[in-house]
Amino acid sequence: MKIIAFTDHPLDSSQRRLADLPDRVVEGDPQHQTDLLFRSPDGVVIAGIWTSTPGKWHAFTDRDEFCHIIKGRCALIATDGERREFTAGQSFMIPNGFTGYWEVIETTTKHFVIREH
Repeated sequence: MKIIAFTDHPLDSSQRRLADLPDRVVEGDPQHQTDLLFRSPDGVVIAGIWTSTPGKWHAFTDRDEFCHIIKGRCALIATDGERREFTAGQSFMIPNGFTGYWEVIETTTKHFVIREH
């Protein structure tokens, strides 16, 4: 095992149009670029760099996710209406069981670490 820097060459890069996932997008046409830098041997933990263009979609569930915003502006909106906005330099944790929405207000890039459940 070696130390992973977020400036390392990615193991894998992918692009997707989120609208290609049925019933996920609520507003806009968000496009995602993901550079995967780490995958644990069991595939439960991944880390990398993610960029999204503006839009709003149902948040993914069954995971814990730590995020550090590198640039842009985004919000997480819980189903109870609580809204939290984040900008460059801010970090946050989305716990397993969160239900609500991601909203990318300005194209956003983040470092992420995800633990799947």
